[in-house]
Amino acid sequence: MSETKQKIWLSPPHLSGEETVLLRDAIDSNWIAPLGPHVDAFEREFSEEIGLSATAVSSGTAALHLSLLLANVQPGDEVLTSSWTFAATANAITYCGATPVFLDSDRATWNLDPQLLEEELESLASRGGRAKLPRAVVVVDLYGQCADYDAICQICDRFEVTLIEDAAESLGATFRGRNAGYFGHLSIFSFNGNKIITTSGGGMLCAHDARLCERAKFLATQARDPAPHYQHSHIGYNYRMSNLLAAVGRAQLRVLEARVAKRRANYAYYHEALRDLEAIEFMPEIEGGVSTRWLTCLTLNPAKTTCDRETLRIRLLEDENVETRPLWKPMHLQPVFSQMRRRVTGVSGELFDRGLCLPSGSSLTQADQERVVRRIRQILLK
Repeated sequence: MSETKQKIWLSPPHLSGEETVLLRDAIDSNWIAPLGPHVDAFEREFSEEIGLSATAVSSGTAALHLSLLLANVQPGDEVLTSSWTFAATANAITYCGATPVFLDSDRATWNLDPQLLEEELESLASRGGRAKLPRAVVVVDLYGQCADYDAICQICDRFEVTLIEDAAESLGATFRGRNAGYFGHLSIFSFNGNKIITTSGGGMLCAHDARLCERAKFLATQARDPAPHYQHSHIGYNYRMSNLLAAVGRAQLRVLEARVAKRRANYAYYHEALRDLEAIEFMPEIEGGVSTRWLTCLTLNPAKTTCDRETLRIRLLEDENVETRPLWKPMHLQPVFSQMRRRVTGVSGELFDRGLCLPSGSSLTQADQERVVRRIRQILLK
């Protein structure tokens, strides 16, 4: 690898310039600890953006944990969830003492397969009625795209199971004209450094019912009872967002629309530049939905190329200093969850074996993309 070639990162943070203004305000006011006026403002502005009540917390994982607690998930319960996701989704279920049950993806959306969800719920109901049904279903909106909520919401409503929407990767996406996060009884977002907007580290819990968000705030602030001394009647958590990070989030939220537009433009460029290569297929966009294309994802067709995903990844890194990443390894294939029950078809495993995420940051330049495309073409056409 040439030392002169600048690193092209997968999805780096992209600041707008307004962050320093709001951070200076937070510092000058001495509001640097958790909570504060920027936290309140960030929650209010985020709520206005997506149309739900909102509670800012320290991470998307914290928001997931709180959402499960609000859904009354108890030790010994089962929670159905997408197998194809980042580990935080499944980890949060275990924090409650519950057991994740993994469901595979469908090919049309790469998200949770509604047919498998229906089959699993019907199987559980037939064995023991409501007593056997899971406490909740956690559906993940992957890579900037909503799942098929036409089907999923109908199924969860029929079985009266709480739906939690893990939209950590999909802020700014829509489905049937509704924002990502709208479809769950509870929903969560992540503002990790690689997300479409960032607070460095942070997350948001959202709900249609404002009382759930108020309960989340209580639990996230060590469940402190209203008293002049420190008194606690419930177990709480140190999950609230700091005023400093909320200041960053407010500035980032103001450029969300532009960030989505740039990520979609990145995808459009890659698609146009590589679509003639029979070896490559891109992640499909769900009918009725608009993906943010948070990450541009492709798969390699082994019938059309002798180059596998790992060879392509390593060659891009070694030859051009380009960071790419395999698609998620499904949770049912992870050592820590290998004994958990699952209902799988092999779709997510195949996508993991064949799939790669290309550099997709909103600060990506055309020259960067040309470097990536040129080397991909050279490798695959060799």
